Parts: sequence; structure tokens; C-alpha cells
Amino acid sequence: MPRSKSSSNWLQRHVNDTYVKQAQKDGYRSRSAYKLIELNEKDKLLRSGMRVMDLGSAPGGWSQVAGRLVGSKGRVLATDILPMGVLPNVDFIQGDFTDDVIVRKIFDWLEGGRFDLILSDIAPNITGISSADQASSIYFLELALDSVQLVLKPGASFVAKMFQGEGSDAYLRELRKFFEKVLIRKPAASRAKSREVYVVGKGFKGG
Repeated sequence: MPRSKSSSNWLQRHVNDTYVKQAQKDGYRSRSAYKLIELNEKDKLLRSGMRVMDLGSAPGGWSQVAGRLVGSKGRVLATDILPMGVLPNVDFIQGDFTDDVIVRKIFDWLEGGRFDLILSDIAPNITGISSADQASSIYFLELALDSVQLVLKPGASFVAKMFQGEGSDAYLRELRKFFEKVLIRKPAASRAKSREVYVVGKGFKGG
């Protein structure tokens, strides 16, 4: 089947993307690794010994960065409905993080503790219908916030991808109820034409 013009344009941009080329050179699984690297440089999110959860982790770009920075004294728990290969200092649970079975596995992994940081680079499967795609994006953000309330340590941080549009202002208002400080970031590796930004919640007030 011949490629559509839009998919051919995307492929061309991807092949020529500076961050794609740099990821291949540096050994990162995805260009998104550089988004977390920049976020961490600005907001000092990751440090040695932390316990971190990475929601929607596959193929592992963010887990790869987080695992390196928490080191052997820390641990990352990554979850995704898709499979993900092994990474240093990272454990992986495959499945829907809202499913009761997966939630129980997360609690078992924590052994009564809580996370120092929750990351979410989740994006919905794009349908091309902007209103539906935006609604799906906000829905995933709300699910991530539910997880935050269950398993994030008071005083800890949360980082998530958000597409600016219908529902994003309301979500930010909700987030500010749970965090002392809420920041909006646009990493250099996030394409300029994209509505994609990252919300950084710092100082979790508790569930």
C-alpha cells in the first residue's frame, strides 16, 4: 500500500530529525530521552537512590535516562501495555496501569513505600480528529493523577506530557490542588509546531 502524503512527510521529518540522529549516536531508545534530560537539568527531578515510576514507558527512552540517574542505589518501575526490553536499574510490568491486577503488582513492588517521582510521557493513539485526540490526552493525564494520589510520596514530584487545548487549563487547576508548584515546560526536543508541553508538579501535598 502506498504511503499517504502526511505519513511520507512525517517519515522524512523523522529521518532528518537532529534528535533522532543524536539518540542513535548516544544509544538512547528514543528521541524523547532528551526531553527528560532537559527537564531534569531545569528542575532537578532525578538523583541517586530515588524510586521512580515511568507510566507508558515503551520503548524506554525515559526509563533509560531515569535508570542511569537513580543509579544502582535507586530503582525505576516502568509500565506499559507494550513490551519493553531490559534496562539497567529498571523493572518492568507489562499491562494497563489502571487495571486492578497491575495496581496490585505496583503496590507489591513498593513493599509499603511510595515513589519519589512519577513520570508520564503517554500520548494517545492519534485519530486525526483533534477534539477526540485532545479528550484522550486529558483522560490519560487524569489517570496519571489518580496514580499520583495513590503512590507518590508527600513532597515529591510529577512530570507528564500535556497537549495544550480543550481541558488543559482545567487540568492545571486540578493539579495545583495537589502540588505546591506547577510549571509548564517546552523542551527543545519537543517539536516547535506541536502543542505538546510538559507539566511539572513539585511538592506533592498528599493524596
